[in-house]
Amino acid sequence: MITFLMTLIHTMNAQQNHDLPYAEIPDPPAEYTAGAAVSRMIDGLGFRYYWATEGLRAEDLEYRPSEGARSSDETLDHILGLSRVILNSAVKQVNENKDEPALSFEQKREQTLKNLEIASSILRAESDLSDFKVIFKGEEKNSEYPFWNQINGPIADALWHCGQVVSMRRASGNPFNSKVSVFMGKLRD
Repeated sequence: MITFLMTLIHTMNAQQNHDLPYAEIPDPPAEYTAGAAVSRMIDGLGFRYYWATEGLRAEDLEYRPSEGARSSDETLDHILGLSRVILNSAVKQVNENKDEPALSFEQKREQTLKNLEIASSILRAESDLSDFKVIFKGEEKNSEYPFWNQINGPIADALWHCGQVVSMRRASGNPFNSKVSVFMGKLRD
């Protein structure tokens, strides 16, 4: 609970300063635990998302590779939804299928990054992730899944879609920053 409150205070301070997390991957945890490993995966996702979305233009957001495909902006909506599932698992909340308010690109980007930052911070301190289930509200009963599904589901899916955003921005004439080192988690000099 203390970790969550500290993260919430940090997030509110970042909102006031308009700082977004994940321009660089934070320092790794000191110990290798289940929570630290998942936290690092989420940090890697946050870093990739930050740079996949940095400097997107209106024409990039509208781009779609084919008539039936999602646009970049629609893909970002999906990643935002996945970040909510990741966060809800970390804060032990049920995922409800409800209409969310329409957000601008900047609002979506900020909310996605902050959802990932909070989830990472909470999970980093955990050694046992068995209590962090993925729960979806149902009409008659909820569907509940073990944390394993979080890894191969929303986390992996969001990584996949970040790659799509990078590909689509290249196709729309706005390539990914070549100084980004996903291996090191920062910009190359």
